[in-house]
Amino acid sequence: MSTATRAATDVAAMRRALELAERGPARGVNPRVGCVILSPDGDVLAEGWHRGAGTPHAEVDALSTLPPGAARGATAIVTLEPCNHTGRTGPCAHALVDAGIARVVYAVDDPGDHSAGGARTLRRAGVEVVAGVLADEVGAFLEDWLFAARHRRPRVTVKWASSLDGRAAAADGTSRWITGPEARADVHLRRAASDAIAVGTGTVLTDDPALTARDADGELFENQPVPVVFGRREVPSGAALERHPHEAIRMAGTDLAADLAELQRRGIRSLFIEGGPKLASSFLAAGLADEVLVYLAPALIGGPRTAVDDLGVATIADALRYDFTDLVRLGDDLLVVARPRAAAHHDIPTHGRA
Repeated sequence: MSTATRAATDVAAMRRALELAERGPARGVNPRVGCVILSPDGDVLAEGWHRGAGTPHAEVDALSTLPPGAARGATAIVTLEPCNHTGRTGPCAHALVDAGIARVVYAVDDPGDHSAGGARTLRRAGVEVVAGVLADEVGAFLEDWLFAARHRRPRVTVKWASSLDGRAAAADGTSRWITGPEARADVHLRRAASDAIAVGTGTVLTDDPALTARDADGELFENQPVPVVFGRREVPSGAALERHPHEAIRMAGTDLAADLAELQRRGIRSLFIEGGPKLASSFLAAGLADEVLVYLAPALIGGPRTAVDDLGVATIADALRYDFTDLVRLGDDLLVVARPRAAAHHDIPTHGRA
């Protein structure tokens, strides 16, 4: 097989592995990973994917469908670097070596301090390793998991809707609806794409939100974010949250960093903050907002009910600076997407896959 043909075969198989990865559970502590095993001639011998924590990883799942010796000399195409540690399952790097795999192609490095190093183990065993194939596509697919694994906390998005002058409600407290149906539909899609959605107890007591993701007809999407409530006040009996498909997670909110670490341990990799100026401001001021979504309505309201509370900025030199990453027209409204300009999200190793 020529070098060009082999490269094209690798790319095609990686795209198939990514399709297989999408079959895995959308939420949980482990990443969604797919694997395709190719013969030396490039024919597909086996396919596998990871079905959740405690089940075989994608590589082992694919190997399990082959008779002994059938993988000798073959190539394994995997979306994530094969793991190198023993958790609930054994190390995939060793399984590939034991099966006689001659070549491994993967897209994204495993960021874990214990699970990483699979590529090194494979090379030491004489296996050819190719890294970075379709890294951008697979990295985008695994973005939330990779972030949570590197930083030991969920990726946090803070959202609010406001008038042009930054008001989230009128002076009498009314806020429905500042934005139009297109903007609200976009919010529900983003809710459904998040592992969890968070509000403060003040919002629960004032608005009694359902915190579900719904379509234009009010029907629930299949994937629902887990509700998270920050604050110590009790949620009243009969609140809409009690009818949510998932039981709400309660967080005291006194130490946001610790709360986020706990959510990550529970398998929450992305958190959508949607509850009130106080909660939003707390995450912003603490430097824990990785993305900001601002839905701007073409209206002026005035008054005291601003979308964001005090951020501890005493002078303009201390302003929290952001870079715009997207600007979207949604009906009459605008969605502004921004990320912290000097976001020093240093990679922090973790334990990787379980």
